[in-house]
Amino acid sequence: MRRSSADTKAVILAAARERFAQSGYERTTIRAVAADADIDPSMVMRYFGNKESLFAAAARFDLELPNLRAVAPDELGRRLVEHFVERWERDEALVVLLRSAATNASAAQRMSEIFTTQLLPVVAGPDDAVAGRRAGLIATQMLGLALCRYVLRLPPVVAMTRADLQDWLGPTLQRYLEA
Repeated sequence: MRRSSADTKAVILAAARERFAQSGYERTTIRAVAADADIDPSMVMRYFGNKESLFAAAARFDLELPNLRAVAPDELGRRLVEHFVERWERDEALVVLLRSAATNASAAQRMSEIFTTQLLPVVAGPDDAVAGRRAGLIATQMLGLALCRYVLRLPPVVAMTRADLQDWLGPTLQRYLEA
């Protein structure tokens, strides 16, 4: 059965995400992704050009930050923790990016762009001179959580429920939001 162009791209991206998550950026090859997708490597090159472009496509990640206007001001920190945990557990793309960011400048830049362009507008108030600092500190907590829970799999952090994470990290994010 012949696949459509969109289906082929989707199969390649799924294989690339899995391979980047398992092997990291440096050890992932176009050939390995093609083998995982059960297609010829030339098809990967046709759709994505090179490994860096393939990685950029595989590492696209929308934080899907919620509209927080309806959330009580004193619940914002807890709500952000809840959202980030739910988002990471639904889509492994951020974990792929996080694993790769430690050793690859392009991945690190991509991670920075995601948090700067998506988180900053959500936490910035009118005439907010420290919005960048606020967003940066929130990113340290959420990326640290992701690293410890989903990459390093530290048992005490993995064992925490979503409610536990909200109780422990929510107040920290709340402090950053109110500072």
